[in-house]
Amino acid sequence: MIHELTLLPQTRRAPAVAKEVPHGFGLRYDSAHSHAHVLSDGFGRQHTYLRIALVERCNLRCRYCMPEEGLDWTPQDRLLTAPEIIRLARLFVNQGVTKIRLTGGEPLLRADIVEIAQALGGISGLRTLAITTNGLLLGKKLDRLRAAGVRGYNISLDTLRADRFEEVTRRRGLPLVLGAIRQALRTPGVVTKVNCVVMRGFNEDELAEFVAMTRDASVEVRFLEFMPFDGNRWDARRMVSYQQMLALVRRFYPLERLLDQPDAVSKTYRVPGFRGTVGFITSMTDNFCEGCNRLRITADGNLKVCLFGSAEVSLRDLMRGGAADETLLQVISRAVGRKRARHAGMHNLATMANRPMIMIGG
Repeated sequence: MIHELTLLPQTRRAPAVAKEVPHGFGLRYDSAHSHAHVLSDGFGRQHTYLRIALVERCNLRCRYCMPEEGLDWTPQDRLLTAPEIIRLARLFVNQGVTKIRLTGGEPLLRADIVEIAQALGGISGLRTLAITTNGLLLGKKLDRLRAAGVRGYNISLDTLRADRFEEVTRRRGLPLVLGAIRQALRTPGVVTKVNCVVMRGFNEDELAEFVAMTRDASVEVRFLEFMPFDGNRWDARRMVSYQQMLALVRRFYPLERLLDQPDAVSKTYRVPGFRGTVGFITSMTDNFCEGCNRLRITADGNLKVCLFGSAEVSLRDLMRGGAADETLLQVISRAVGRKRARHAGMHNLATMANRPMIMIGG
């Protein structure tokens, strides 16, 4: 039970501003290529948050993320190199991105992740560098990643029971994940969130145990609606809606709504008297597209302007073809400008072509 974990209190601190380093681009932009223009879409949304997938592979096989039959992985030489990742990151930060999250697959499988994080942490103007991870390798790398500038961790955990963990991930490792959460909570200046995908008939009876984690620790536990991606056998009957999750939690705990930022993906609550918070990510039943400020770069270098959109443009091919930064900016600007007002809706998404989640980046 979660009460036996003794999760330690965590002090929240504002992320440290990255140290100054020269960009080295020497680019000049007229008013038509201002920050607001390049990363703004036709609906006035300015994109200040970039998610970069470092790898496609993972050391788990979560059923809602990876097709049961497996995948044909992109060859290593078709994935972005560290210099390519750093070049794109600097370019996006120069255009107004203030937060970068490293994702996968499992990003900690990348051998050079500490060096990549170190380089990104030194980009002038980047305020927040974060990682989404399943936590299996985090305990061994957390201290080095913190020294490199990583200040936020979203740790995926869908159950607190060993048998269910093995069922959903097709692997063992729950003690390692729980240990990583405890270690992150002991680390000064680090913000820790736990992401839980809620599925009917699997883990909806554990919501109260997850909420109990917030009693004495400054952790945000976030419950995600089950979302459709290629190969994950999405079924609307297995999805537990935001309102249903609220009702399940309120059987055990009162919840008070907190004020969220306009671009927040999570609807945030707190149990009165608890140190941490509880969030609900409601992509399916109450989308937050109007305030979306996120862009994604896949591990093979494609820019996705919407998680649920199939439209992509290869920045990797442009870079390897010798494209200058100005050309990259023009392509990025056109792609962002074509972003739609919102995704196609819960039932339409289930029939639309898209990548498996593991090949997009969480």
